[in-house]
Amino acid sequence: MKRALVIAILASCVPPQRGGGPVAEWIGDTSSFGPAPAARPPGIADGYRAVAAKIIVAAREDRGAYTKLSHLTDRIGNRLAGSPALDLAIAWAAQAMKDDGLEVRTEKVMVPHWVRGTESAALITPIARPLHIIGLGGSVSTPKGGITAPVVVIKDFAELEGKAAALKGAIVLYDVAMPAYSETTGPGYGQVVPYRSRGASRAAKYGAIGMLVRSVTAHSLSTLHTGAMQYDPEQPKIPSGAVTVEDAMLISRLAAQGPVSVRMQLESQLLPDAPSANVIGELKGSEKPDEIVVIGGHIDSWDVGQGAHDDGAGCVMMMQAVALLKRLGLTPKRTIRVVLFTNEENGVRGGNAYAKDHAAELGRTVFALEADSGGFAPRGISIKTKPEVQPRTVVRVTEIMSLLAPLNATRVMTAFSGTDVEPMLVGGVPTAALFTDTRTYFDIHHTEADTLDKVDPAELSQAVAAAAIIAYVIADLPGRVDDP
Repeated sequence: MKRALVIAILASCVPPQRGGGPVAEWIGDTSSFGPAPAARPPGIADGYRAVAAKIIVAAREDRGAYTKLSHLTDRIGNRLAGSPALDLAIAWAAQAMKDDGLEVRTEKVMVPHWVRGTESAALITPIARPLHIIGLGGSVSTPKGGITAPVVVIKDFAELEGKAAALKGAIVLYDVAMPAYSETTGPGYGQVVPYRSRGASRAAKYGAIGMLVRSVTAHSLSTLHTGAMQYDPEQPKIPSGAVTVEDAMLISRLAAQGPVSVRMQLESQLLPDAPSANVIGELKGSEKPDEIVVIGGHIDSWDVGQGAHDDGAGCVMMMQAVALLKRLGLTPKRTIRVVLFTNEENGVRGGNAYAKDHAAELGRTVFALEADSGGFAPRGISIKTKPEVQPRTVVRVTEIMSLLAPLNATRVMTAFSGTDVEPMLVGGVPTAALFTDTRTYFDIHHTEADTLDKVDPAELSQAVAAAAIIAYVIADLPGRVDDP
């Protein structure tokens, strides 16, 4: 499951409610920041208001991130792990950061190499009609010629258990609607994605021979949404794909009237692991260069669309944040390290490799910030740390976030941080995710529609400003944000 995207739930204006997604703790909106708690060092934000204002003005006038994203999306395109396009993207990103004056290197990572093949599906009975289908990442192929089987429609896992006797030799369709975005609960992604990620093995346990899932989106124009799925090693591996919202609803209506059968054919294959790399660019600190603030996104994407919001935008906003600081002559005390992680989408090999390869310096890594919720306007930050340091870290970060009031990006949550930075928690690194206004994100997430035209250059520039301010201030503070 693409866990980083769950943080999008945190982008709502009030705390998320219990019931399917992760539970977050609302810390506050620092645009109305109250009297200073006794534990808060006084004046953290006061010393940086002028520089924050300078960064915001410069970022709003800058379109460097959008220019970078234009090249990444239009010239290179989607970038699944193991693909030649990902290799091109890694080489391009390394050169782009060198051109911006950073110290750059790549670090080898071996990644899974799953390849999509020919895909087709059709209703066979009670009517003959083609269906839209897209294989889920990691799915095995069907036998040659595909499979044709009766369909059992499932609305939730409880119903799956109740219909266990009917599943042998069947194709299971999880027709589970994703709730629409609301100002109370945010997007409903976290509530439905388990059917995509775990549904195949749960169905295979009862003898199902194939799995279809309703595309994980609340709004559809016959749009197919792919994404990672995972097999339970204790169960048979069955071919798995997503159908459009419209096709899932059609099958459900027909199944309510009588038997339905479907033919599906997937020709995907898993090849041997392929070489890839994390890309690292650094702005060396002026006084404590061995202490590090990591900021980053993931350079890979799914093999559909252009990977513009997911996560080309996250990569370029972090690249441009440091480029902007360098252009403004703002060198903090500590080093700011941009890390573009490989293979977030279907393996997290890049994030895990970074934490392992840099284990010796995690004690000197004072903060890690990830961007993986699209190139929309920033709304705040979600923090995850060791429990014993979280209260003081949150207090300090909350005051720092008050500097983002002109961007309406002052919200602070404590919950999930991000797929690629979370492995650093084992070394005691405070981790965080920059989250954005995700009201329309899941309309295009993991689809052919994730293209450059969906990105607003002005909103992307605001996200650059937010990332630059957070990174600069935390890297420049006299002490760490989690110091006693």
